[in-house]
Amino acid sequence: MQNTATPTHCPYCALQCGMNLTPAADGGVEVSERADFPVNRGALCGKGRTAPAVLASNVRLTSPLVRSADGALVPAGWGEALDRIARNLVRTRDEHGADALGVFGGGGLTNEKAYTLGKFARVALGTSQIDYNGRFCMSSAAAAGTKAFGLDRGLPFPLEDIPKTGCVILVGSNPAETMPPSLRYFTELRENGGTLIVVDPRRTKTAEQADLHLAPRPGTDLALALGMLHLVVAEGRVDEEYVEERTAGWEDARAAAMAHWPEYVERITGVSVPDLREAVRLFCEPEAAMVLTARGPEQQAKGTDTVGAWINLCLATGRAGRPRSGYGCLTGQGNGQGGREHGQKADQLPGYRKLTDPEARRHVAEVWGVDPDSLPGPGRSAYELLDALGTDIRSLLLMGSNPVVSAPRAAHIEERLRSLDFLAVCDVVLSETAALADVVLPVTQWAEETGTTTNLEGRVLLRRRAITPPDGVRTDLEVLHELAGRLGVEKGFPTEPEEVFDELRRASAGGPADYSGIDYRRLAEENGVFWPCPAPTDEATEAANRHPGTPRLFLDRFATDDGRARFVPVTHRPSAEEPDDEYPVLLTTGRVVAQYQSGAQTRRVDELNAAAPGPFVELHPRLAARLGAAEGDPVAVVSRRGRAVAPARITTGIRPDTVFMPFHWPGEGRANTLTNPALDPTSRMPEFKVCAVRVEAVAVAPEVAVTS
Repeated sequence: MQNTATPTHCPYCALQCGMNLTPAADGGVEVSERADFPVNRGALCGKGRTAPAVLASNVRLTSPLVRSADGALVPAGWGEALDRIARNLVRTRDEHGADALGVFGGGGLTNEKAYTLGKFARVALGTSQIDYNGRFCMSSAAAAGTKAFGLDRGLPFPLEDIPKTGCVILVGSNPAETMPPSLRYFTELRENGGTLIVVDPRRTKTAEQADLHLAPRPGTDLALALGMLHLVVAEGRVDEEYVEERTAGWEDARAAAMAHWPEYVERITGVSVPDLREAVRLFCEPEAAMVLTARGPEQQAKGTDTVGAWINLCLATGRAGRPRSGYGCLTGQGNGQGGREHGQKADQLPGYRKLTDPEARRHVAEVWGVDPDSLPGPGRSAYELLDALGTDIRSLLLMGSNPVVSAPRAAHIEERLRSLDFLAVCDVVLSETAALADVVLPVTQWAEETGTTTNLEGRVLLRRRAITPPDGVRTDLEVLHELAGRLGVEKGFPTEPEEVFDELRRASAGGPADYSGIDYRRLAEENGVFWPCPAPTDEATEAANRHPGTPRLFLDRFATDDGRARFVPVTHRPSAEEPDDEYPVLLTTGRVVAQYQSGAQTRRVDELNAAAPGPFVELHPRLAARLGAAEGDPVAVVSRRGRAVAPARITTGIRPDTVFMPFHWPGEGRANTLTNPALDPTSRMPEFKVCAVRVEAVAVAPEVAVTS
């Protein structure tokens, strides 16, 4: 057995931490430190350390499953399973049209898979109905960043710049639990004399390390940012020279902000005027500063405007497109950045091109060898696609997602999935969604396949295959190749990842996310390459002329037609659902350190389950006292959409008007049964982070003594 360590990357969050994998005697792999990768410098969280546990044959799927006549999922051969999928897709298309076919992808798919899935939907199926679960993650930040800067890349600078700035405002993010190896950057920031401001309705482990913690009422981040901008203007802290030279639209944005005076913002948010003033001082006094947002402000029905308000704050103070300064989004899923660049979104073509752009359609169609007019137009966004299942969309192919747990209004989405004529799922494990399928295909995991991902910095990375997958398991690329062939498309769906990536490079060339100057050799040699990275114009002297990649965007100009950033005027508005007499409390949701996303994989790891065995409801002692609930007592959280029951976790670290639930678990503690699918009008992001609920004590039946 060869014991050479294979350098690769973690399968979980968007840090994409470097790790080494060494074959183990039991046929699996062992994880060891990889100190040469600059993002995590060897550090790994518990999820990364235990990732190989999901490779075990007793945890994962190793054979296709098909729905038998009596309703059970039973093992089947690959030929039978693929034939059944193809037959049902063709029948649906023949009877109801191509747009009756839906495709749903995931932010954990490699760039090669995301690219091929988008191509498969539009070329092999001819459907416009494709989107992915990343719509639930970064779409509001992407929309706001595109409006302001002309380009969306989660972080326009590398993580290494964070400790070198003077102040960071971290809005709605808890990296101590969601991406622990990144916390060192904020610790180093403070060690270097910088300050950390955390905006979160909970006093999280991250907030405990902050110099200033602002705890706004959920759904009021927009008002908070506008109130800070008001003070920037009122206190004469606007960088007038920068605004004049590098931006447009300031007067309208200024007028909108001035309607949000500090006392008004205090009434809306609950954040005191002195704290608002202190936040502005800490942010404006250093030479450089940053605002970083995550799901807190983004997963709202006004998420695009909320992020836009924080961007306006950066622009007014000259904190974008300058060294050690700027606005950035902390992308969540493992390939959340790359997954939104190469065509599995409803409105996009590879290279972050717009599906409605005739030149983009022409370019990509030429690479694909099809007529541009044959490409369908934009389809439904993620929630709208899922909501249409069983009515307009009759058959669905789903890869790398578990919407039964992760989608808003999850019980309703489960009903829609059950109403389909046909559902096929490709997954590593039998997730709650896969358990509903007519056909389930077992696919390879990160350690068993090669491919690229793009981390939260825009750094394109090479994951390497370290071990051979078990018999009975195939790659997603092989699945799409086989299905395309059965649908009559014999060419254009290669199974080798590097061949797919080379085609992706050509398709992305000249687009906003240009990967054309990146290849597998460079990725291996350079520990990743930042996009955009166009190919050299003179291939004969490629080595000398190759583009170095772009770690830092916007230093010279923004990606707009005139090179100027755009202020976008925004004003505060209430959440889609405000508390009332029947539902007087606010619910917000999030993650815990030991679990990931819907938990489909991490809930199968004993060590992680021991650390986070199940759901809970976090509530303030005053609310608990009104309910008569003690620590650990079951409490019910009820919204207009459903009911969830979990043990009470009582803490002064949450606002008295707010409860928190993590969303990793199915069953009666399924938090997303409660959440509101109200959508942001621009990003189509559902409002996961705030909805009105009531909390009830749950009577527990007394134990009955048994006598002999």
